[in-house]
Amino acid sequence: MGILVVGTVAFDSVKTPEGEASDAIGGSATYFSAAASFYAPVDVIAVVGNDFPMASLDFLRERQVDVSGLEVKEGKTFRWAGEYAANMNDRRTIDTQLNVFSGFKPVLADRHRAHDHVFLANLDPDVQRDVLTQACRTDQSDRPGVVACDTMDFWIEGQRTSLLSTLSGVDVLIINDSEALQLVEDHNLVRAAERILELGPRAVVVKRGAHGATLCTRDAWFGIPSFPVADVVDPTGAGDTFAGGFMGYLARSGEMGVGALKRAMVHGSVMASFNVEDFSVRRLESLTQDEITDRHDRFMEMITP
Repeated sequence: MGILVVGTVAFDSVKTPEGEASDAIGGSATYFSAAASFYAPVDVIAVVGNDFPMASLDFLRERQVDVSGLEVKEGKTFRWAGEYAANMNDRRTIDTQLNVFSGFKPVLADRHRAHDHVFLANLDPDVQRDVLTQACRTDQSDRPGVVACDTMDFWIEGQRTSLLSTLSGVDVLIINDSEALQLVEDHNLVRAAERILELGPRAVVVKRGAHGATLCTRDAWFGIPSFPVADVVDPTGAGDTFAGGFMGYLARSGEMGVGALKRAMVHGSVMASFNVEDFSVRRLESLTQDEITDRHDRFMEMITP
């Protein structure tokens, strides 16, 4: 089964205690598809300016990622710049330039509606909901099998009503811990996750950075640590890479039960652990299936009593 991802392809300028990179290839759709491509075919919908080097995505094309849905518009590509603190968890946004991404309205082709798995990356919730509507094959009851989405504090604060409407139509919300608390205006993560389930999703995945991730469903709780990485270089895109491994596993397995969700959490954590080892998508670009299998097996030994 394939996956449709709608998100950003962008330039990132990042400074961390380990160094810096300027105008490096980034964006939620890029990180997600780089990870998910090891599990299932991926279709990307995004927009870039005519300043974007399309050859930089050749490694994705070689890995069953279809980027023909990447719209090229006259103008500059979305740019983000940020700096990380010494703990690599806290970061400060220095600059954001939406450029051609401003006003982006994704249009799905017929082949996009054939996918049973859809990931709505961090976007305007109105846009997320429009994509979900388009993804329905015949009518609103004929929706994809598994829909997951991401969001951020900007949308929670500025477009709460629209975001809540979007969440009522998704199966999985992938969100970080501070945003989960903000979404339901609570200070307890357990209550917050349970309250998010009441908004519509069947599962909530709470990302906790270097502390791992937690899965909450109506029937189960499950938590995993992050895979220990000695040399963390750049955490940018780790959440989207986690989502790529998570959704990639679900697409490959064709399952959505609690057991499958738990296994997907492990795969997400493994993929994110590779991403942080270098700037941009460099580590994901050189990654091999053997490395993934080896680290997955080591991680399972680490978390299994």
